[in-house]
Amino acid sequence: MKLPRVFVLSIFFCFNVLMASSEGLAAANEETTSAEKGQFTLAVRRLTESQYRHTIDDIFGAGIEINARFEPEQREAGLLAVGSSKLSITASGFEQHVALATSIATQVLSEEKRATLMRCEPAAAEEFDATCARQFLSTYGELLFRRPLSEAEIESRLAIASAGARQTGDFYVGLQLALSSLLIAPEFLFRIERAEPDPVDSGSLRLDGYSKATRLSFFFWNTAPDRELLEVAGNGGLHTEQGLLAQIRRLSESPRMEAGVQAFLIDMMQIEGFENMVKDPAIYPKFNQLIADSAREQMVRTIMDLLVTRERDYRELFTSRETFINRPLAAVYQVPFASTEAWTAYTFPESSERVGIFSQIGFLALFSHPGTSSPTRRGIKIHEIFLCEPTPDPPADVDFSQVVDSTAGTVRGRLLDHMQNTGCTVCHQRSDPPGLALEHFDGLGQLRTMENGSLIDDSAELFGRTLQGAQGVAQFLYEDSRVPACLVRNLYAYGVARRPDAGEQTYFRSQVETFAENGYRVPGLFEQIAASPEFFKVVLPEGLKVRATALTDGVMAGPDQQ
Repeated sequence: MKLPRVFVLSIFFCFNVLMASSEGLAAANEETTSAEKGQFTLAVRRLTESQYRHTIDDIFGAGIEINARFEPEQREAGLLAVGSSKLSITASGFEQHVALATSIATQVLSEEKRATLMRCEPAAAEEFDATCARQFLSTYGELLFRRPLSEAEIESRLAIASAGARQTGDFYVGLQLALSSLLIAPEFLFRIERAEPDPVDSGSLRLDGYSKATRLSFFFWNTAPDRELLEVAGNGGLHTEQGLLAQIRRLSESPRMEAGVQAFLIDMMQIEGFENMVKDPAIYPKFNQLIADSAREQMVRTIMDLLVTRERDYRELFTSRETFINRPLAAVYQVPFASTEAWTAYTFPESSERVGIFSQIGFLALFSHPGTSSPTRRGIKIHEIFLCEPTPDPPADVDFSQVVDSTAGTVRGRLLDHMQNTGCTVCHQRSDPPGLALEHFDGLGQLRTMENGSLIDDSAELFGRTLQGAQGVAQFLYEDSRVPACLVRNLYAYGVARRPDAGEQTYFRSQVETFAENGYRVPGLFEQIAASPEFFKVVLPEGLKVRATALTDGVMAGPDQQ
C-alpha cells in the first residue's frame, strides 16, 4: 500500500526531531507547537521501556502485544530516570518505533478490538467519516500526548486518515495510519514538561496542569495520566492544595501504585542487566539464564513484600532474612524446597550468613566478574546505591593484572597488593571494605569459606569500624543516617527526573526528618514528597533565563540574550 504523502511527511518531521538531542528536541518543540502564550518547554525526557509498555496497556488494554527491542537507557546521578533527559532516538530506533506503532495501531483497530475501543462507527466502512475519526483521535490522542490535542494536531491526523481511507477504500486502514502517527510523535515518546506564568505569584512560573498530572502519574503509577487526572489538570484542580492532595491520595491508595514503587526501586537498586549476565560455565556450572531471571525476580519480590505489601521500615531491607525462592534458586542456595508452588516464602536461619538484600544471589552475581567475585564492584555499588556516594573511575594507567589473576591466592590478598599502587589507596580504602566483608560469597553468590586453598577472611575496616561478614554490613547500613537520606534524595530525583541542586539541602533535611518520624515507610515517602511544593518547582534549563518580558510574550532567552 502506498502511504499517503501527509503521513510520509509526518514521519519525516518526527524522525528529524527525534534524532536531535533532548535540548534540540525542546527547541524544536518550542517552535513547532507555537507554544501557547507565556508557555515554555522546560524538560524533555524519553519514555523508558516500562513506561511505554504500561502506557499502551493502560490506554488500549493488556491484550496489545509489544514485540520490540528498545534502545539502551542511560544512568546518570545513579538513576535511569535522570539519564532519560539526555536521550534521543537514533535512526534505527526510530525505525523500530515506526514498526511498533504500525503493529499497535493494527491491533487496536482490528475487528476484534473495535467493539471495545471505539465509541463510534463510520457511516460506511469503505469511506472516510470525519466525525467518527475526530472522536477517536481526540479521545486517544489526549491519553497518548497526556494533554488535549490542538486543532492543528487533530486536523493533520484527519488528513492522514482521510488520505489513507481514500487510497485503500477502508476507513479503518486510514485511521490506523493516523493512530500510528500519534504513536511515533515526540509528544508521545517523550515526556515534555512546560511552565506558564503563575497568576498567584507575579513574575514567577509554575508547571502547567498537564505537566503536573504527568509528573504525578509516572511517579505513582509509572504510566501516563488517566482520564480523571487529565480532567482535573484541565480544570485547574492541580493548582489548588485541596485538588492536588485529593489526587495524591487517590493515586497512592490505588493498587496501581505498586507498579510505581517497583519501577523506582528497580531503577535505584540498578536491577537491570540480568538478561546479559555472563558467568564462566566451567567455574559456575549451576548458572544459566533461568537462574539469572530467578535471581532478579527474587530481589523484586523481596523488596516489594517488605516495603510495599507489609510497609516495613526501609532499613530492614538490610537486616531482614525473609525472602522468596523457587526451586532453581534453592539449588544454588543449597536449601530445601518443599513447596508445590513456583515460588514460596523462605526465611534464612539466624545461623546463616544470608542477611539483607545485598546477600542475595541477584546482587552478588550482578556485581561480580564472569569468573570471580569482586569486592571492589560490590563495595562501589553499596556506596553508590545505598549511600549516594559514587566512586571515581580509576586512573587510565593502573595495572590490574594482579587483581584479575584468579589463580593466585584470595581476592582479598590481591586487592591489598593492588592498593599499593599510587593513586589507588584513597578510593579503595573506602569502596572495598563492604565488598571484602561479603567475600564468603563467590561470583555467583554461593557460600564458600576457601579460595584457592586459602581460608577467606571476611572482616574489614571502614573508617575505624569493623565489618564482620554480611551481618556487619547489614548493621552498618541499618545504623548509618546517610542511608535514609540517600533514599529521599533518590526518590526526589527520580520523581522530578533531574539531578538535585546544591540549594535543596534544607529541603532534603526536612524530608529525611519527616521520613524518620513516619517510621521510614516508603509508600508514605512517595506521598510526602509529592505533596511538597518543591516537587513541582520550575527549574529552567541550564544556561537559560526568562527575559523580563517573557511572561507576556512567551520567549525564553539564551546566554547571549540575557
